[in-house]
Amino acid sequence: MDLEFSQEDFDFQMEVRQWIKDSFPEEMQKQRHLRKEDYVYWQQALYERGWAGLNWPADYGGPEFTATQRYLYDLEMSAAGTPGMLPFGQSMVAPVIMAFGTQEQKDKFLPDILASRVWWCQGYSEPGAGSDLASLRTKAVRDGDDYIVSGTKTWNTLGQHADWIFCLVRTKDEDIPQKGISFLLIDMSSPGIEVNPIVTIDNPPEGYQEINEVHFDEVRVPADNLIGEEGKGWTYAKYLLEFERGNAYSHGLKAGLGHIRDIASTEVDGQGAPMIEDEEFKRRLSETEIAISAMEFTELRILSSLSTGKNVGPESSLLKCRGTELQQELTELAIEAVGNYSVPFANPAPGTNDEPIGPSYANATAPNYFTTRKVSIYAGSNEIQRNIMAKLVLGL
Repeated sequence: MDLEFSQEDFDFQMEVRQWIKDSFPEEMQKQRHLRKEDYVYWQQALYERGWAGLNWPADYGGPEFTATQRYLYDLEMSAAGTPGMLPFGQSMVAPVIMAFGTQEQKDKFLPDILASRVWWCQGYSEPGAGSDLASLRTKAVRDGDDYIVSGTKTWNTLGQHADWIFCLVRTKDEDIPQKGISFLLIDMSSPGIEVNPIVTIDNPPEGYQEINEVHFDEVRVPADNLIGEEGKGWTYAKYLLEFERGNAYSHGLKAGLGHIRDIASTEVDGQGAPMIEDEEFKRRLSETEIAISAMEFTELRILSSLSTGKNVGPESSLLKCRGTELQQELTELAIEAVGNYSVPFANPAPGTNDEPIGPSYANATAPNYFTTRKVSIYAGSNEIQRNIMAKLVLGL
């Protein structure tokens, strides 16, 4: 793995930094809750610059960053607090379409995904079928040239904005439930689809909820929207989850750690001294920093492998477990640093004039803490990820 920084690499880093300065609107930088148009603006700006589809092959329009360039790109984007690229289209369903879709499906879907002209969401979990995903019950019954889909998907992220959803559906009842699952692409404007918000403990403003339930009431879906073979959806889903779990965490973690250091340098403990001077707090902060550094080098090794055309593999489970644990650790440190100012539970909508109780940086501390409880559950709970590592890495 060669990660020596050349002058060309430093020039690229400065190019990314300057582009962010020129392209990232100041009003977006100040918003805690982004609108759909904010996400779309940013994703399309990245596309126009040629920085969309970061892991895509060049034949499909990817930029073909070197491992070092990808590291520096992520470093600058996280340091600036940019929204990043929503994963559902470019990082999740697109690799499945590339690997298992027909040429017609590739021609139809991939260009719009790359250009962020179409918003995708995920339809995996159901009431009663989350970590035990193979027990899903959403039915897809073949009717001529269509499937008729009925059922409910839950924990659907930002589905209120979505144009399309990729779904796991049951096309046949089998003794081994994984064998009866298929992978369908469904137009969210189809008659019979209803999206209802799930109000979570972080108390999002009305209209800014993150997750939803999606109900399908005899929705007619063209059979041409089936990915690969009927009954092979479980295989495609496992392939997709490698990309969902194989995200890079360290850059965001490093930025979050720096933010906590700044807070702890301002806030004082019960003795009137800065929190950053508290011995126990310093110990936890240092241990977390060491863990983030270890995480970063693990990601760099994986990124180097990806640049040679390899898939993430079981290492994605390692990244998911450790990355989400550290995300939660940072929110706990933030609560401790802010102290009593984290008690008032405020999560105001954009445009409101409510004055925060205490410093402005404390306003999101409690909502961030509560919403981050979920990260060790979605994309396969961390307990399941440890089972995967035990089997595929340790051979147990």
